[in-house]
Amino acid sequence: MVGDGAATLIARACAESGIGQRADALDRFLEAYRRRLLMHTRPYPGVAEVLTTLGSRATLAVLTNKPLAATREILAGLDLARHFSVDAVIGGDGPFPRKPDPLGLQHLQTVTNVPASSTLMVGDSLIDWRTAKAAGTSICMARYGFGFEGFNPDALAPGDLTIDAPTDLLRVS
Repeated sequence: MVGDGAATLIARACAESGIGQRADALDRFLEAYRRRLLMHTRPYPGVAEVLTTLGSRATLAVLTNKPLAATREILAGLDLARHFSVDAVIGGDGPFPRKPDPLGLQHLQTVTNVPASSTLMVGDSLIDWRTAKAAGTSICMARYGFGFEGFNPDALAPGDLTIDAPTDLLRVS
C-alpha cells in the first residue's frame, strides 16, 4: 500500500479494510508518523559511506514528496543531513509541486549550479523516473527500492542506469 503519498496510503488502507475514511484520517496518520519517524527507519547498508564518497566529487541534493520537516528530522536522526546543504533539500510540502512535476528538481539544479545534462537523479519508482524525464536528466533506478517493483526497465533510455545496492553508485562516473 506504500507509495504515492500519505493521502493515497490512507485511502488504500481504508478501502482494503472496508471502513469509511474519516475526515481527520490523514491528519491523525501524519501525527502518528511524525512521532515515530525514526523508530524503525534505517538507511540502506552502505548509504553513509556512499554519500561521504560521492559528496567529495559531486553536489548532492534530496528531492522527496515527504513533508520537509519530517525529511530534515530523518536526515538529522540518521546522521545524513551533513551531506546536504540546507537549500538542497526539498520536501513535498514546499513551494514546488510534488514529483513527478520537474520544478523541484530544476530548482535544485539552479541552486547547486548543476545543469540537467550533468544531473543524475537516483530513485526507485515510476514517479522518480517521470520526474527525471520531465526535467531532462538521466536517472539511476535503484532496483532494491520499494517502488521499483512496478517499473518497466524497458523504459530506460541510453544514459540511464540501474543499481542493485547503494555502493553500486560508486562505480558511476
